[in-house]
Amino acid sequence: MSDFLQALYTRRSVKYVQAPGPSQDELSLILQAAVCAPDHGAVHPWRFKVVRGADIPMLIDLGIEAGVQAGSPLPEPKIQNARKWLSKVPLMIAVGCAPDPRGRIREQESLLSVGAAVMNMLNAAHALGYCGFWSTGMGTYLDGVGEALGFDTLDMRFMGYVSLGTPIDPLPEKQRPDYRDFVSEWHAAPIAD
Repeated sequence: MSDFLQALYTRRSVKYVQAPGPSQDELSLILQAAVCAPDHGAVHPWRFKVVRGADIPMLIDLGIEAGVQAGSPLPEPKIQNARKWLSKVPLMIAVGCAPDPRGRIREQESLLSVGAAVMNMLNAAHALGYCGFWSTGMGTYLDGVGEALGFDTLDMRFMGYVSLGTPIDPLPEKQRPDYRDFVSEWHAAPIAD
């Protein structure tokens, strides 16, 4: 098996990470991998905001305030869980999608392209020895959070956060499903005379 396939097969989402996170040079490699995602119509829909250090806990405060403003405040256990999760995360990337402003390419295709870009980031981080986690928590779907991060709701959709760093705990081997459970062959029906 090639090293590339081995890397794909061993990548996993890891929520609890700590420093060290990617260096600036490594982050450049990760972000360059993101923009290699399929992109119908060369829309370049990917938008990223890098968040580090003392700015990371502010994401929790944004999510808490957005919940209050929406009339659905986060329960205290969820707030504590978010604070625990982010307490050691060295680097986060907020992810947005800017669909084709001319409407030539359907928005769904731009959203899929951003999803592929995030997968490329996670694979690149893994290849560099880091782990990552894509989260749509902390107010991703609430008004005000995306805007506070600079994703204008008239032109963009906020799609969550990617946290990157070094795993805190040893990683057990991940059991993957067998692809054959999800695949079948399609054959065209014979054309009737």
